[in-house]
Amino acid sequence: MANILDSEASVEAAVVADALEKFLELNDPKEMTYEEFRGAQFDHGLAWVQFDKGSGGLGVSPVFQRQVEASLQASGAKPMQPAMFFMHLAGPTIHTHGDDANKKRFLRPMFTGQERWCQLFSEPGAGSDFAGLATRAIADGEEWVVNGQKVWNTMAHLGDWGMLVTRTNPEVPKHRGLTYFAVDMHSDGVEVRPLRQITGEAEFNEVYLTDARVPDSNRIGDVGDGWRVSLTTLMNERNAIGVGGGGAPKTGSGPVSLLTKLWREKLEEDRDAVTLDTMMKLYVRSEAQRLTNMRAVANSRKGNPGPEMSIAKLAFAELNKDVLSTAVDMMGMSGQTGFDYTFRRPEDLSVDGSESGIQHGFLRVRANSIEGGTSEIMRNILGEQVLGLPGEPRVDKDVAWIEVPRN
Repeated sequence: MANILDSEASVEAAVVADALEKFLELNDPKEMTYEEFRGAQFDHGLAWVQFDKGSGGLGVSPVFQRQVEASLQASGAKPMQPAMFFMHLAGPTIHTHGDDANKKRFLRPMFTGQERWCQLFSEPGAGSDFAGLATRAIADGEEWVVNGQKVWNTMAHLGDWGMLVTRTNPEVPKHRGLTYFAVDMHSDGVEVRPLRQITGEAEFNEVYLTDARVPDSNRIGDVGDGWRVSLTTLMNERNAIGVGGGGAPKTGSGPVSLLTKLWREKLEEDRDAVTLDTMMKLYVRSEAQRLTNMRAVANSRKGNPGPEMSIAKLAFAELNKDVLSTAVDMMGMSGQTGFDYTFRRPEDLSVDGSESGIQHGFLRVRANSIEGGTSEIMRNILGEQVLGLPGEPRVDKDVAWIEVPRN
């Protein structure tokens, strides 16, 4: 079996190398706009290499995508824009569950950045019980009329399209009455309102849908199959947050590099053994996560990530909080000042926040243990779906959603 897998990997590696060579012969990133270059990348099957041919892929293992991105950046290509994060969620979902028209309409402009996406999942009344959502979609001819409220919608103020999950049948148990749509964020009845965070910015939003009309052609998957479609989005979200994309990360990179930089800048008399010990423990955790993530990517085959990605997401969230807390401690009193809390609506996505300074990062990473599934939910998933432990009692599992008591 190992020989067969090695042989398949060799064949796939040759396919990717050939496609990459031909692509770079015809396209110089230094002479093209970002959108032009990424569009040509899609057309050559190097956008999502695991996708089908004609849909931005080559039909090979996703492990080769890191190689592609590393090669393109070495050739002078600009790295993927952080605000393009949601293509890592919407793209695999549409490729897996969408019809040919969905793929043709959405995948290429999504990858080039011509159309940006956001996620409309969470609701004020559902919280971590995503299947309990109440936003209603009612069929009206070839359209659906949607009413409801979504919350914690990252970068929704910049989104052209949203991944929207609705309840289309309240008469069946909550997991079976959901339907997934792509919604035009600029259409009538869609209103985006900012949610100011402790950083002072409004990266998150709440979205109100009032008699918003969504064509049935924008439905992703079958009616009532929204839960299964949503799981594809969620698994890819946890993978994108925990593992990330692009080339293989270097040793000591990421938020932990802030600690080593601060330590090098300290005077010899200001260095102490306790801080050094704390820093090195965090460095070891960071390196263990980096290597584990690389192994997970190397072992992955075609398809979408599974529940094991919750490990990477959970570890990422908790590590980031510990690293940035330690960084603020190492700064002493200067860590309490020098941060701008002015209200602003960011134009790009920040995950760990450290690129805007340690103080900003310290506040921003509080969200890491909430976004993409709370750390508590990650532990439930790992216990039940990875370790096989007994699940929590769910008394409403087989009860029609409309009959479940709620506040």
